[in-house]
Amino acid sequence: MPTGNEPAPGIAAAQARLTNMTGATTPDYEQIRKTVDTLVPFVNLVGVRMTELGPGSAVAEIPEAPQMSNHLGTVHAGALFLAAEVACAGAFSGIIAPRILHVRTFVLRSTKSTFFRPARGRIRASGTVSSPILADVVARRTEEQFDITGKALLHDDSGALLAKVDLEYFCWLAAGQPG
Repeated sequence: MPTGNEPAPGIAAAQARLTNMTGATTPDYEQIRKTVDTLVPFVNLVGVRMTELGPGSAVAEIPEAPQMSNHLGTVHAGALFLAAEVACAGAFSGIIAPRILHVRTFVLRSTKSTFFRPARGRIRASGTVSSPILADVVARRTEEQFDITGKALLHDDSGALLAKVDLEYFCWLAAGQPG
């Protein structure tokens, strides 16, 4: 009988794919990227893809596609926000890689978006995350609850800055061995 504490089916499958990283001396960022990139059903539906992931940074792309547009023929603000959030969540996954299997909760608390110009074509969101205690959290084995901030910059193919998105997250890690 379920207890209510089981991970959602998508999370359980992702944990199974990442289990082979246990004990690795360096995180397999490509495996993390592939796993995180397909984890969220809504992101899959919309078509935003995480194309790069490293320790504390990630890139998500919005493809050039009619379904990404608004009624004016520019990329919808919702798609821009989603790409920013995917990039920052990916950046978090990269930095927390040694303890990624211990993430119990990672939720967006608040955000501020600033749009500078209309977006057209393929869009790239470059996300980073930071927290004054993050390096210490990754190194410890204790249960942790903390805040983390993210920033995403969105550019078009010409390199023009389209938007800046600031995000604040709450994270809860279970106790356990890193990696």
